Amino acid sequence: MEYRLSDIHPDATLGKNVTIENFVTIQADVVIGDGTWVGPHVTIMSGSRIGKNCQIFTNAVIGADSQDRKKAYQQTYVEVGDDTVIREFVTLNRGTLGNTIIGAHVLLMAYVHVAHDCIIEDHVIVANATQLAGHVVLQDHAVIGGMAAIHQFMRIGSYSMVGSQSIVRKDVPPFIKVAHEPLRYAGINSVALQRHGFSQEQCDYIHHIYRCIYQSNLSLASALKMIEEEIKSSQEKQIILDFIRNSSRGIVKKSNLVPVHVSGI
Repeated sequence: MEYRLSDIHPDATLGKNVTIENFVTIQADVVIGDGTWVGPHVTIMSGSRIGKNCQIFTNAVIGADSQDRKKAYQQTYVEVGDDTVIREFVTLNRGTLGNTIIGAHVLLMAYVHVAHDCIIEDHVIVANATQLAGHVVLQDHAVIGGMAAIHQFMRIGSYSMVGSQSIVRKDVPPFIKVAHEPLRYAGINSVALQRHGFSQEQCDYIHHIYRCIYQSNLSLASALKMIEEEIKSSQEKQIILDFIRNSSRGIVKKSNLVPVHVSGI
């Protein structure tokens, strides 16, 4: 381990083969896992827990107090999973009601802000200058385009993709793409699904479910009832239904496509 002109608190815990570049500040009550690289001018504040083999680039700030006016009534943390990349000027704030959690194999590109109590699950990509308000959840394999703004308490489903410069005011269900202003359904995220091992049959099945939701004349409640009763059971179906039924803010709007007749498969 080589520290070179950095300020490392003696109560910080650094794993094996951690590299600390110049002008880094690491406060007390910080844990950094084996093999992690911390670039120059990074600040890691008390309450930060960094996993193994992470990369943290210049001027990132991890573990700062939240910008929420309500105070945390207990010690909270920022937790970063293994093999995660945090690029230049990223800011990760500690929680107020719980911990701010970043999963494993996550890529946060330059200037991303992750506010208090957010949860980013594994294999998520968040592109440059995206801003996450408090209590946002990004589920596994979600991709967020650059300069997106995500309102507090929003949920972005697994394997979904949010277009660049989008303003997210409603939940985004799993497996789909969303874009435009106001944000609308733009089809299923078929390319990403196939890249992650989904078969063409699975993609067609998911597409059929979303045609019921977004491209029929049915109300959302009626569409969900039809999906439940007429479409054969599968893990994908259950993930979609559970996500939508647990949405407290509602889901993104229908597309402008002409409604089509749908039936069970």
